[in-house]
Amino acid sequence: MDFPWNGPAASSRLLRAWMWKRLDGEGSEYGELRATDTGHLLVGSVTLEDAGAPHLVTYAIHVDAAWRTRATRVELRRGDVRRSLDLRADEAGRWWSGAEEVTAFRGFVDVDLGFSPSTNTLPIRRLGLAVGQAESLTAAWVRMPDLALLPLPQRYTRLSQTRYRYESTTGSGFQAEVDVDALGLVLRYPPGWERVADTDR
Repeated sequence: MDFPWNGPAASSRLLRAWMWKRLDGEGSEYGELRATDTGHLLVGSVTLEDAGAPHLVTYAIHVDAAWRTRATRVELRRGDVRRSLDLRADEAGRWWSGAEEVTAFRGFVDVDLGFSPSTNTLPIRRLGLAVGQAESLTAAWVRMPDLALLPLPQRYTRLSQTRYRYESTTGSGFQAEVDVDALGLVLRYPPGWERVADTDR
């Protein structure tokens, strides 16, 4: 598979690969979580239908040892339409899209891809909540299908060892109870996604 960004991938070690199917429409995703010398790498390839059109999206997210997002690369195809996005974040909490700073994201820690449940893993691992604990944050949201960059306030509550409540604390009021495995990777995220296959490394 040709992922769009392979910075630390050459020296990475596979922790788990999986496949999700979309529950609320047509689509699936192949993803991998890899350990690197400096943190972790999440990579995936998503196929889905939006407004009657097929889309293919590939992404790679590099996080440091504390699960703070450091770099994100996204490539989208819809027929002849091509879009791409490069995000970087530094230790001071500043974010750049290409060479331009995204000042609306200053102080943010997590990226949130609007087309994949993979990025739920990032705050789940980073926060390390005990059962019964909750924490609010604002993520750097990449909206689908235009790859627009928007702040997204949200809240995570750990309900059990393997279940979290995710809430979008915007006007939509969306919430879901998300089941995860021992690595913090989504098993089931109603009404959107469900894991149908994986490797246990």
